[in-house]
Amino acid sequence: MATTTYDGSNIPADYQPSPTSSGARNINARDGEIHPGEIAVGVVIGRASEYFDFFVYAIASVLVFPSLFFPFDDRLTATLYSFVIFSFAFIARPFGTVIFMWIQRRFSREGKLTGALFLLGISTVGIAFLPSFAEAGTTAIVLLALFRIGQGVAQGGSWDGLPSLLALNAPQHKRGWYAMLGQLGAPAGFMIAAGIFAYMVANLSALDFLDWGWRYPFFVAFAINVVALFARLRLVSTPEYSKLLDERELEPVSLSELSHTQGRNVIIGALAALASYALFHLVTVFPLSWVQLYSTRPIGDFLWLQFWAGGVALLGTLASGVIADRFGRRTTLGTLAALIAVFSGFVPTLMQGGDSGQTIFIFVGFALLGLSYGQAAGAVTANFAPRHRYTGAALTSDLAWLVGAGFAPLVALGLSAHYGLGYVSLYLLSGAVASLAALSVNRALEIRN
Repeated sequence: MATTTYDGSNIPADYQPSPTSSGARNINARDGEIHPGEIAVGVVIGRASEYFDFFVYAIASVLVFPSLFFPFDDRLTATLYSFVIFSFAFIARPFGTVIFMWIQRRFSREGKLTGALFLLGISTVGIAFLPSFAEAGTTAIVLLALFRIGQGVAQGGSWDGLPSLLALNAPQHKRGWYAMLGQLGAPAGFMIAAGIFAYMVANLSALDFLDWGWRYPFFVAFAINVVALFARLRLVSTPEYSKLLDERELEPVSLSELSHTQGRNVIIGALAALASYALFHLVTVFPLSWVQLYSTRPIGDFLWLQFWAGGVALLGTLASGVIADRFGRRTTLGTLAALIAVFSGFVPTLMQGGDSGQTIFIFVGFALLGLSYGQAAGAVTANFAPRHRYTGAALTSDLAWLVGAGFAPLVALGLSAHYGLGYVSLYLLSGAVASLAALSVNRALEIRN
């Protein structure tokens, strides 16, 4: 009787791998057919890990980096400097998408994701080991900026096409529900990050927190991203997924081809979700910085408030799938943009209304965020032809993040500090107006065509 050694020798000629022994090659394979629910698993894994990493850095930008890297200036200016570096990832992300799309065309999908994994790991764990300004001077600031850029480039490169594949394979009557699944990563990632920081703020002295405590969430983010990216790599490298991606023409195209043939769709798609992306940071990062600077409320208590509000956003995201399938994704997105416009008028009253006003602002804002962000992806990218959807969806998301969210904490805090919270209302209102205008233009173009 032949025995099988660890190097694979002496395998019987008639040996057939069992479901458990075939490993990644049979993951989610059912007679060559892959169901939308199985694709959704890969989408949720990938997005949740990205958002956790995203919010770990965002919270540290408020609580840690101003003191650690910009101690030479007052707290407000130091926080604004911190938000400048925060924006670098959003500026770098489209470049990362283009660079890693080229790597995929030149080498392989697996090579692209492996490269993104390597870069993201180095950048995230590198931040955890950074010295302070007191220890390394401006070198510490330069390294923080470089690692932040590395995170942005890697996040652009981590696009695996699974969200587009999910959208194309979802049942016609449940496309809103499946579009929502990938967005669940945002409130889930925020809740985990806020919970970890809230726990550490409450249980560590200020000195210990600034010395070593803040570094722990970055190690956790590094570990989660390693596991999640390898899980996604196992999915997209299977023959079943590769075949399905090829059949759907979900392969990268050059930037010149995309801009020449689909430039209008990219711009409309980025602007259509602008209200949701602007609100994203105006209820997460900005109020945390505002409370830190201008309120006597304990920051740990405020983080727990945001943690529970994240649960409301999670429920809102789930509800958006049901609502969108009932009334249409674009109608849902447009209605929520209008509600965000109304909500923008209450920003000064609520944020200056003491603990009760801030609590109302956070819970209502997170509810609107969940309902709107749940459908922010894919409402307009359905306009892309299959050949252009892979690259088009990635760049549309990159531009929406850049225009809508990348500079939101910096702009909102700067406006509120120098001109008052009323200007934050105008900033959020402008995003809502842009979304409504883009959705109207998109509808008019569809009718014309």
